[in-house]
This record gives sequence, structure tokens and C-alpha cells, in this order.
Amino acid sequence: MPINITMPALSPTMEEGNLSKWLVKEGDKVSPGDVIAEIETDKATMEVEAVDEGTVAKLVVPAGTEGVKVNALIAILAGEGEDAGAAAKSGGAAAPKAEAPKAEAPKAEAPKEAPKAATAAPAPAKPEPAPVANGHAAGDRVFASPLARRIAKDAGVDVTALTGSGPHGRVVKVDVEAAIASGGAQAAPAAKAPTGAPSAPAPAPKPMSDDQVLKLFAEGSYELVPHDNMRKTIARRLVEAKSTIPHFYLTLDCELDALLALRTQLNAAAPMKKTDKGEVPAYKLSVNDMVIKAMAMALMAVPDANASWTENAMVKHKHADVGVAVSIPGGLITPIIRHADEKTLSVISNEMKDLASRARSRKLKPEEYQGGTTAVSNLGMFGIKDFAAVINPPHATILAVGAGEERAVVKKGEIKIATVMSVTLSTDHRAVDGALGAELLGAFKRMIENPMGMLV
Repeated sequence: MPINITMPALSPTMEEGNLSKWLVKEGDKVSPGDVIAEIETDKATMEVEAVDEGTVAKLVVPAGTEGVKVNALIAILAGEGEDAGAAAKSGGAAAPKAEAPKAEAPKAEAPKEAPKAATAAPAPAKPEPAPVANGHAAGDRVFASPLARRIAKDAGVDVTALTGSGPHGRVVKVDVEAAIASGGAQAAPAAKAPTGAPSAPAPAPKPMSDDQVLKLFAEGSYELVPHDNMRKTIARRLVEAKSTIPHFYLTLDCELDALLALRTQLNAAAPMKKTDKGEVPAYKLSVNDMVIKAMAMALMAVPDANASWTENAMVKHKHADVGVAVSIPGGLITPIIRHADEKTLSVISNEMKDLASRARSRKLKPEEYQGGTTAVSNLGMFGIKDFAAVINPPHATILAVGAGEERAVVKKGEIKIATVMSVTLSTDHRAVDGALGAELLGAFKRMIENPMGMLV
């Protein structure tokens, strides 16, 4: 009996994925555990293993197909002793087929007419938008320069009734002046609302459509690069975060001299280990490793800030799982150091290096980048002094870390030179109030400026 292979759900939230590569071909024999394909999700490329034994009768979905729905049929196996050709023809009844992407988007078909009842009266025709002088339908957006709009408003000229002579039909100053000189295209007086009648609320502004954006640029001056799944996911989650989370920001400076001295001592004391490249230190701590540890310990010191917001309850976390933003080609991902509050600096350092390496090759598993209780975003290595990061749901906080730099500081009435790092905590005001956020950031500062506390 033919065995259907369907698109697996590689994470609880996965709805579709890209079938990036087949590692088998039709006629190959596979056994349970054999890797047969690579599936690209929004943040990672994962291997798919066979769960049954058989011969690949048909690869239903070609390699490179995007947007394959979970549980869609992707391949058919022929069982032991079964003819592969017959299996390919008879298989597939249990799951829908996923179609390969087409070069052009299919044209929308006209809706089919429902059977008319014998006594039904014909439906009135839908009125078409009334055309205006410049060829735009009534209600369509008309592009005009700010100067042209101001002159038109002062002169009572309706810019929607003008034919623009600028790029792509844009109405410019000379078009308005010509209309004023000819005495035409006067704006109709606005109808007055009845006295005492409530005014209708202004409609919410809509983002510009693709066509409206492209009309602003000369043809041939750009190229279109389609969004991949990662960029779409990043855009969707950032819009969700900024639209639903009431952010507020807290910034302070941390002195790094004690931390840098301790880091130098710990790296010098690292034991050597044998590898394929010879003997290397067992660990090499970075400032970011120590920032991760300090943030985790600060959350444990201020447990009320180690929380996530839901509509019905506050989620109070028992451990500090710290996500760390990692830049990868085409976007970013946030692998998570689980139980960072319990791990030593050397373990955090080596684990972070492994996660970052696999993140850049898109080999992370969903459980390695989903969840977490907070996050750290460090742009100090790029020379950025300070910035504010966007909270990554379901977190209630994210720490933005700037560059450590020598600054003049006043100590006991004297000007001294110290290495100072600015950090900004972005906070979800629903879960963490101002005083609580300040307490959390103060605990972080104490850990950074007294780093020996991270060793005990």
C-alpha cells in the first residue's frame, strides 16, 4: 500500500514552509531515520527524516517550492514488494497536493453566477466610480507635490481634477498655476453638517500600496527583491510588538573597568584543550557573555520583572532564559541561553558560540530560539553608543547594549577617565512598571560594576 509523506509541522506555530532540497530521488530506497529532505521555516533550515521503510515512488513537490502547507502531500513511498509506478499513481488520496510556484501570479477568475430563481428580480448594477478630469476614479489617491497642494488649497483648486505633468502623472506647481489662470478646476464647497450633529471620526490612515510606492520612483531605477519567509516574519512580529506593546525606555551608564580586568584574568587562566586545530583555550569570554550572565542574575534578583504578559494572568518565570540577538544574512534570530542564571560564564560563552554559528547557517531547532524570558541586543561592536530595541513577544523586556568607550567621569570631585557602556532597557508597561524596570536595570548595573558577584 502506498505511504504518503506529508509536510511536517516542525514547530507548534508553523503553518507552511519551503521545501528547499530533496536529498533522495525517485527510485531510492529509504529506511526510518534516513534524512530525505531539507525544509526551510521562517528562521531555520531543518532536516526531515523518513519514518517508514520503502522506495521513493514519486516526489510530488519539487525542490525549491515555497509556501507548502503543513500536512500537504510532498512525496509517496512504495511499500515492500510494491511496484513504485503503481504506488505513484494510486498514492496521494489521503493528503492534498502542494503546487509548485508559478512564474506569474494566476489571474483572478470572475465569480461564477449563482442559478437565478424564476421569480427573482435582476440585481441592480453596481455603480462605477465617477471619472474625473485627470483620469482618476473618484476616491483614488492623486499624487501632487506639497507645494502644488498648498497653492491649490489657497486658491480653492481641486487637485484631483487636474492632469499632472510631473513624473508618473504627479501634479506639480505649473499644473496648479495653469488651472488658476484658466479659472477652472475649482473645488466644490464642502457640505455643512447639520447643527449639533456629531462629526464622523476620521478614517485610520492606510499604508501605501505597492503600486503607490513604485509610482514615486522612475521606472528602471530599482529592482524588486521578493521577501523571504524570515523577512516576512520579522516584519509581522515587529508590527505586532509596536502595535500591541506599550513600550517605555530606561537608560543608564555602566562602568566596565572592573569587568574588563576580570575578563582578562579569567581568559588568561583558561585551561588548554586538544582539538583538530591543536591546543586551544577551553573558553574565551566576551563582554557579551558577561552581559548575558548579569542580565540573568538581575532578573533573579528582581523576580517580579522576570515575567510575561497575557490577557488573563501574569506569567512569572522561575528561571532566566536569555535570548541573544544574532545577525544573520537577510535578518536576525534570537537563540536562547536556557537557565542562564545557573550557568557559569564559560558554559554561557561556549554555548553562545555554538548557537550563533548554527544560527548563521540556519540550523537551529525551533526550541532553541522560541520562548525565553528576556533578550539582549548588543550593537557595541559596531560602535553604536546607545539605541532602543523593540521587545520580542512574549518577553516583557529587552536590553540594548552600546559600545564601551573611554569617557570623563567625576569621582569625589575629581575628573577621572573610565570605560563606560550605555544600556537601554525597553519594557512592556503592562508587565513591568517604571519603578520595577528601574530596579531591574539598577541590579544589572551592580552586577556589571561588581563582576565578582557573577562568579559565586
